[in-house]
Amino acid sequence: MPRFMSPMIRRRPSTDKVYTESHTVDTNESRAVQSAFQESAQPSTEQSAEQPAFEQQTPPDIRVSEGGFKQIRDESLVLLSQGIAHRIERSEDGPFQIFVEPEKRRTAQFQIRLYHRENPPRDENPPLPLKFSLQPLWVLLVPIICTLIDFSDAYPQLHNMGISDAGKILRGEWWRTITAITLHGDERHLASNLVSGYLALSLLHYRIPLAKLVPFLAVGAAVANFFVALTVQTNFRALGFSGFVFAVIGCLAVIEFRLMPRETHGMLRRFAPLCGAASLAVFLGLGENADILGHLYGFIAGLLCGFIPQKKTLRWGAPSDTTDIFWIIAYFALFAIGWAFALSSF
Repeated sequence: MPRFMSPMIRRRPSTDKVYTESHTVDTNESRAVQSAFQESAQPSTEQSAEQPAFEQQTPPDIRVSEGGFKQIRDESLVLLSQGIAHRIERSEDGPFQIFVEPEKRRTAQFQIRLYHRENPPRDENPPLPLKFSLQPLWVLLVPIICTLIDFSDAYPQLHNMGISDAGKILRGEWWRTITAITLHGDERHLASNLVSGYLALSLLHYRIPLAKLVPFLAVGAAVANFFVALTVQTNFRALGFSGFVFAVIGCLAVIEFRLMPRETHGMLRRFAPLCGAASLAVFLGLGENADILGHLYGFIAGLLCGFIPQKKTLRWGAPSDTTDIFWIIAYFALFAIGWAFALSSF
């Protein structure tokens, strides 16, 4: 639930400010309102010389709402639709906050209350909706392209170059732990990993932007392949995107575990996400010709990746920013480097 603060609160200095695109839009009408406000607030030169300095200071803005990123984003759109100037900041504790000028406090609070009366807020940590999203597609693009090239027979040695071979990995060909993630045995193997990966990534996308975690999950899947080679030592070959998929499942389980309501602390119910994910991993990970160790180590790597995001980011939401581009480039660069070493070794 948002909190509406009627007393005047002096805002705390914060280095974590958030401005959405909509806040940069400055219409002629809003400019006129701001200039009128400034003209009315500034005394004449003769009066300013006689008045004390503290009377000339601009009164601090007032906080009218506080909540998660999605809630504050919607409330910001409501205020913008009514021409109410405001700004958004993020407190040190995690929630996002809306500040307005003192004269606009009552109008802003009324518009926010009216919006929530027609659109009641949801409960904390609601169940994840399963919706179709385009976000997982850029993640799945790597195994799709590499596998199709392998299937086309354009590079006959590509399969042998990139497959995870335990003996060769232990002899120094570490790049195979990366390139093996992008290869598949046949069409059925590829389709199963793409479907399961799409569903798992879609669920993860509703908790945090994928770019902030996907590079770590890819590294976790590569590390899982290395530990498989270290465990089996020799005479073992594996390939496939499934290690990455199990890392996503493990990561999502830890995120849900961390977001369980406080009243469940100390109860077995809090461990329901972990138990459910472990059961799903066992159900999907067992089978003929399945890399059981790869699935297990990938799941464990995903559990560790689930502790990377800050809890306040998971609870209150995280907007996409320019640093996400860096993480996306890092994800593709990881596989590009792996294949560059693989091709140069032959």
